[in-house]
Amino acid sequence: KGYAVIVVAEGAGEDILGTSTETDASGNKKLPAIGEFMKKATEVYFKKHGETATVKYIDPSYMVRSVPANATDSLYCMQLAQNAVHGAMAGFTGFSVGLCKNKMVLLPIPNLVATSPRMMSNTGRTWERVITCTRQPNTV
Repeated sequence: KGYAVIVVAEGAGEDILGTSTETDASGNKKLPAIGEFMKKATEVYFKKHGETATVKYIDPSYMVRSVPANATDSLYCMQLAQNAVHGAMAGFTGFSVGLCKNKMVLLPIPNLVATSPRMMSNTGRTWERVITCTRQPNTV
């Protein structure tokens, strides 16, 4: 269909881009900018072959998380990732992975968007669960 999604793990590409001795503000080792490298390499490849490609790059590596991941988080994320890859390798597009009735399922994005609430009540149960699970203070 002319579309592709490339997922690169944080820290990948040290053999190509080299390792860094720098650290970030938290003291963690700075990792090579493999995402930016892959974006540029993809654009160069298509240009070299006379094709046009629109490449979007999203770097979620510094998204805010209020508490450290625990074993449950790690297991759930692994299951989401594995099922997303299985769906993509099976040729499916336009889906998201989720847990429904204790089973991992592929959910069509149009159906999710059509039935999802546009706003969340800050006094409702869902928000209270978010606050509890992330151990954030309830300041609302």
